[in-house]
Amino acid sequence: MNTPEHHSSPENRQWRERVRRFAEERIAPLSPKMDKTASLDPTLREQLFAAGLMSVEIPRGYGGTGGTLLQLVLTIEEVARVDPGVAVGVDVHNVLVAGTLLRQATGDQRRTYLPLLASGKVGAFALSEDQAGSDAFALTTTARPTGDGYVLTGRKRWTSNARNADLLLTFALVDGGGPTAFLVPKDAVGVSTEDRVEQMGVRAAHTADVVFDGTPVRTAQRIGPVGGGQTVAMAALDLGRLGIAAQMVGLAQGALDVAVAYSRTREQFGTRIAGYQGVQFPLADAASQLAAARALVYESVDVFQRDDDAVKRMRFAAMAKYTASQVAERAASVAVETLGGNGFTDAYPAERFYRDAKAGKIYEGTSNILLRNIASIMTGVSAGD
Repeated sequence: MNTPEHHSSPENRQWRERVRRFAEERIAPLSPKMDKTASLDPTLREQLFAAGLMSVEIPRGYGGTGGTLLQLVLTIEEVARVDPGVAVGVDVHNVLVAGTLLRQATGDQRRTYLPLLASGKVGAFALSEDQAGSDAFALTTTARPTGDGYVLTGRKRWTSNARNADLLLTFALVDGGGPTAFLVPKDAVGVSTEDRVEQMGVRAAHTADVVFDGTPVRTAQRIGPVGGGQTVAMAALDLGRLGIAAQMVGLAQGALDVAVAYSRTREQFGTRIAGYQGVQFPLADAASQLAAARALVYESVDVFQRDDDAVKRMRFAAMAKYTASQVAERAASVAVETLGGNGFTDAYPAERFYRDAKAGKIYEGTSNILLRNIASIMTGVSAGD
């Protein structure tokens, strides 16, 4: 029996430290501006690729880093510890797009697209629509079959990475065939993006609409069979929920780092506030919850690496994301309260962590959807039965 890969092995410890240094030195100085402008710094995009953080699981033969799923989770965690918005971009590209190609594409598709995703082309995941959120497959985007492929028409909403993307993993209804997945270059005919609203948090990964207006795609760009889009998407989203759980663990750690550091220097009534029980206990409670969430995330990684049971994977991914998002919101709140008035300003990153944390309970499965999934698997009874 294979021994599970351990997060604290020398190799993984070195990888974590490498990513942490990169995040602290290259991402942190840019975070305030990226938050204000709701955009990823273009120089940072290049640096992320150069450091191998955008090709963690892509094999070396395709130009990637050749790492493991656990190393990808550690990457997302450490980036989120500094900037959860940047972590979303790293997550979507690595997990939802490259991960889908690695696990579900044909050999020809992997040879065509993985080298692009490893060398500078950014991927985005375009599933959601106006009425397709928690009900993810209430799609109106269509793919009309033609002689040599399909023509896509429709609009996607809330697409992370869309503004910076080069390749779009999107989902459309094929006439008479059902939901189907396609990989579409953003510079294809009829593809455009539109900024519609400003978002509260994770602003470096600003979302945008993606419009397909008679966009031609070849059959070779279809991922999986006609009508297989739901299977492709759900497998990607289960893995994506694991990525979001890692992001929330990293966010919680970043928020606690800020709070603890502040408590050691801030003085009131002639003593550091770290000496007051009213400050100590919330920090200790949040740190304890964080340790439990992190352990669940790493156990979930092991399930994905060593168990082919799709239902078990779904359950662990849902539990990890649900738990980590709860913990992240709590840790960020404690951080703001520890900093008091300073925590309510943008002079410190606590308020940004607090805004960023809310997304963890919403995207890639709301907390209520995750609880429904977990309960259905536990009881064998679906909602409404």
